[in-house]
Amino acid sequence: MVKLPSIKDKDLELSGKVVLVRTGMDVPLDANGSVTDDTRIMEALPTIEYLVKREAKIVLLTHINRPGGKVVESQRVTTTAAKLSGLLGKEVEPLNDCIGSDVEAAIKAMKPGEVVLLENLRFHGEEEANDDAFAGQLAKLGDIYVNDAFSNSHRSHASMAAITNHIPFYAGLLLEKEIKALTSSLEKPKRPFVVVLGGAKVSDKIGVIRNLAQKADKILVGGAMMFTFFKSRGFDVGASKFEPDKVAIADDLLNEFDTKLVLPVDVVAADRFANDAKTEIVAASEIPKGWMGLDIGPESVKLFSSELSGARTIIWNGPLGVFELDRFADGTIAIAKLISGLTGMAFTVIGGGDTLSAVEKAGLKGKFSHASTGGGAMLELLEGKELPGVVALVKPEA
Repeated sequence: MVKLPSIKDKDLELSGKVVLVRTGMDVPLDANGSVTDDTRIMEALPTIEYLVKREAKIVLLTHINRPGGKVVESQRVTTTAAKLSGLLGKEVEPLNDCIGSDVEAAIKAMKPGEVVLLENLRFHGEEEANDDAFAGQLAKLGDIYVNDAFSNSHRSHASMAAITNHIPFYAGLLLEKEIKALTSSLEKPKRPFVVVLGGAKVSDKIGVIRNLAQKADKILVGGAMMFTFFKSRGFDVGASKFEPDKVAIADDLLNEFDTKLVLPVDVVAADRFANDAKTEIVAASEIPKGWMGLDIGPESVKLFSSELSGARTIIWNGPLGVFELDRFADGTIAIAKLISGLTGMAFTVIGGGDTLSAVEKAGLKGKFSHASTGGGAMLELLEGKELPGVVALVKPEA
């Protein structure tokens, strides 16, 4: 496991220092600009509170959505700052930019323990371009840089990577927690080690399957991606969603890892994509013509449950059916309940935005050993890739 410089390092003096904290508070906003899910803000609190207690001057950095290098009024940080203020119990002032003389003056006027939030980094195109000059402008605002944005650490952006060329850098508490939970699960899992993969596309998970098949005892496959695997076995999948150009790859994966990959044996099929559709539980190979599979069936739940029940390490990424429609949420919720019930006996890790939404729908939020804030970052780590935002924190050997 890679050793990162930590804000808890005993020799790090924080009192009175301006600490730039790159957070991952890219939270979903509704049409009115209100925060609809504050999970990522909540996860940022421990690092912020740690710094407040040590009388640092805390300057928070984040992006919101994808404004494409221009100012988008609905993607300002104002409502995020208001939500954070309520959760933190102290005012967090949103600034009107993330660089420039006005920002520098506001930071210079800060007192120890105060917190400000810079404007959306992605209003500047240089952020996503990993522009070194822009990174230098950010760095000169502070004394110390802290990466606490695991959810964006798979991006080689100015506030994640290039900034470490200009300022002393450390890992925040959330980043440390994420890296420890995920890498320990991969490098030293207690066995049996079982992975549950769902979601829509095999293409998103090819590298993950190849990497985890070398490490896990079993990989359970659900979600719409299962139909690409079924197609590779010659099944008629009806109108089910699948990736025609990935059928051959799915076939290769099944042939190479036939003892590791476990596919559903039955599905909930529907005559249309709707809550009030006609449904039928059918064998995976017997989906009626014109119908579509929208959930794993009860026999598949039993099969997956038997594989999971003795597991001591479990990683789950991706729902197993169209959980957003209540009619097709049973499979995902059943497996969520099972995995949450194993927490304690097993180390249970879940991640991906849809997975977290499904868990919340099931009333199981907080019932797992670790819930990752990073969808793409988690997948890339599971795939065995290095994360640029983490690599940037690794100090070269002297």
